[in-house]
Amino acid sequence: MSEDAPLSREAFVERLRAEGARRYHDGHSFHQRMHRGELSQREIQGWVINRYYYQTRIPIKDALLLSKSEDPGFRRLWIHRITDHDGAREGEGGLALWLRLAAGVGLDPAEVAGLGRVEPPVRFACDAYVTLVRERSLLEGVASSLTEFFAPDLMSRRVAAWEAHYPWVDQGTLDYFKSRVTRARTDSHEAIDFVTAHAVTRAQQEACVAALVRKCEILWALLDAVEKAYPPAEKSARGACRG
Repeated sequence: MSEDAPLSREAFVERLRAEGARRYHDGHSFHQRMHRGELSQREIQGWVINRYYYQTRIPIKDALLLSKSEDPGFRRLWIHRITDHDGAREGEGGLALWLRLAAGVGLDPAEVAGLGRVEPPVRFACDAYVTLVRERSLLEGVASSLTEFFAPDLMSRRVAAWEAHYPWVDQGTLDYFKSRVTRARTDSHEAIDFVTAHAVTRAQQEACVAALVRKCEILWALLDAVEKAYPPAEKSARGACRG
């Protein structure tokens, strides 16, 4: 096969899965420590505060994707993602569930929603995702969402870890994670069907892979920023002694 020839659907999907799996943020040390039950309450709270900013960017990037499409069929397919996060009415949707989670870990939901405690590098990383979707093609923007391939397994592990290791968390507030297990599977199937149908040249396929890789880098950078801002307690103590 020529290097310029497009991959088969099966080979293309496998390439996307392989590249994403190698870079997905489930391998980040912060997530690894979370799932082993090693995070302090302060670290969990810091993650919830900062990850909420990422959650607020999701409906914005989805609105951008809708604005790029001339196809009513695509818009009908994709528009539910905005409602999934914003809700059909006040108090519903993923953002509301995240604020319930914030309360469940001991935070003031109104303070979290105000975004005043978001770390600047987290803002930079999350805004980079919006910029990626704004500046690249519809196809690449959809491809960047394919991190959802890996989300169901991560969410399932997270629920189990939080239930096992963090008894101080109100377990009734884990609904966001639980809801995403099924929703992310559906969303990823919608996205991969679109990407494989429209990436018909090798160049388009490679652009899709690059967009997915960039999204993985953004998620990784978010965790880098949180881990730096909320280091393990023993590391903080060592730093204080040196000072």
